[in-house]
Parts: sequence; structure tokens; C-alpha cells
Amino acid sequence: MSWYDNNKRNLPWRVSKNSPKKLYYRLLSEFMLQQTQVKTVLPFFKKFTEKYKSLKSLSTSNEKDVLKLWEGLGYYRRARNLLTTSKILVNKFNSRLPESRDEIKKLPGIGDYTASALLALVHDRPAIAVDGNVKRVFSRILNKEIDRINFEKVIKDNSKKLFYLKRNSDLVEALMEFGALICKPKDPNCNDCCLKRNCKYLKSNSKINFSRKKIIKNKNYDIFCYINKDRKIALTQKNQISFLKNFNLPKVKESRSFKNNKDWKFLKNYKNSISNLKLNINLYYKFSDKIPPSYNWYSLKKNKEFIPSFTKNILRQVSTLF
Repeated sequence: MSWYDNNKRNLPWRVSKNSPKKLYYRLLSEFMLQQTQVKTVLPFFKKFTEKYKSLKSLSTSNEKDVLKLWEGLGYYRRARNLLTTSKILVNKFNSRLPESRDEIKKLPGIGDYTASALLALVHDRPAIAVDGNVKRVFSRILNKEIDRINFEKVIKDNSKKLFYLKRNSDLVEALMEFGALICKPKDPNCNDCCLKRNCKYLKSNSKINFSRKKIIKNKNYDIFCYINKDRKIALTQKNQISFLKNFNLPKVKESRSFKNNKDWKFLKNYKNSISNLKLNINLYYKFSDKIPPSYNWYSLKKNKEFIPSFTKNILRQVSTLF
């Protein structure tokens, strides 16, 4: 805690415990920070809080506007869950966070980790949000593989040591901050570590290894684009690629190659990626004024609708036709 008091970053969602913005800022930041780094979240957090000044103003928005503002942050289900959760909190709980972990976990998009984080950060309850940073700190102190640690038991057995300062909100942040800045995955800053006297990792000759390779999956897709004379492309929300669901996409077919349909002309092959997927894409097109009923025309360049980054990349490729 002493280290945190002297080294914590100045992050916009770290408002005072009595601030009326506390619940909104904490909720928003926790949803944005799921699977996303702080430096990536910062500009999006700023945009959101400039447009939506409070939890109530967010709750009165619509999905289209929220997705548009979220555009570029990825994992768009988080945005939908955030909007739904804000409506529930405002309409059912009078803009307050439920007091129990079980009630908090009933909110869309909130699991064990986020529930624990909000319980501590909003209500200052003795709970620790066990994310990757926190797991790594405990793992190094014990010099034990993460998969071999029962974190719930470790926290319970050491609760008197962990929560005696009655600064539960700060403790959650301190542990995450310490893992992010000192006890890093690679090249931990052991020389400046305030816990090194008790760290078994530092003292051990057989240190545990945190360098796990990310599993990369390769997929092949053929994508077919209807184009009209007004430089518009036909998109539909009925198609999906990987976990991109209910988004504007062209016609998609998963295959190895597509060579036998004379109605479609080959445009180019290019690579793209979604999370841990590496995609090999064959892009085809045809000029047509007729499109299936579920499709709508969208401008290739001037589009005010929310379109995922993946689809925007397709639009850029197709724009080379003109």
C-alpha cells in the first residue's frame, strides 16, 4: 500500500470515494479494461465520459450510438452488456450498485472478477479482483505455477494480513498496479520490488516461467461483395465471421478456395486477424443492383453507421476498384 501511495498512475476513473461519479466511472472502466490494456482504454474512456456525463445519461442512449462510440475498442459484446447493465442499475436499483456479489453477478457481462472488483472499488468491501496481474504477483511470491494455486483459499487464509488497513478499494488497485508496473510478465523489476524479502521467485534457483505462447488458429474465408454503380456495398447482419455476430458484413463462406463461379470476379487475397485468429481472405465482387432481402446498401467511404474494423478493412480493399 505504501508503494501504491507513492507510485500509482493518475488514471481518470480513480475518483475520490465520495465522488458521485464513482459508480459510473468504475463500471465503465471495468467493462473497457476487460481483455484490453490501460493505454488503449484511456482515449475511449475520455470520449465516453464527454458524451455521457453520468450513468443515467448512458442508460438513456441507444445501442447504435454506444457501438459507434465503442468502435475500435473491439469485443463489442462488452458495449452491449454495459448499456444493458446501466439501464438495470438506473431503473431497478435507483442508480446504485447491489450490495451482494451474487446480485452484482446477475448483471450482464459481469463475472467473478468484475463483481469482486466492483464490490471493493464501489462499496470498499474486503474483496480482491484476481486478474492476470494479481495472479502473477501471488504466483511469484509463492514461486508456484498459477494453475496450482487456489487463489480463493490463499486470500481467505491471509485475509487478516490483506484487509487489516480497511483500505479495500485501494488494495485492489494496488495489487493490479503492482503487477502492471513492477511484477511484469517479462523482465520484472525485482530491484525496486518492495516485496522482494518475501518473494520465493527471486530467491529460487528454479524460477517458474510465465512465457506462454499464444495459440494461433488459421482460417480461410471467401468474401463476396455486391457493389452497385453508386459506389455502395451491400451488407447484412445475418452473416458472421468467428465471434463477429450481428454486425454489418458482406456475404461470407468458409472454404479453402473459390474458383468455379463465373458470376463473381476475384479482387485480391489479403490477411487479417481477429483476436487469436489469423485469417486468409479471398475477396470477390460483382456489380449488381439486386441484392438479397436481408442486405442493405452502404457507402464505401462516407458511412455514419457503426461498422466493425474488420468490415472497414474490406471496404478499403473494395474501394480500390474505383
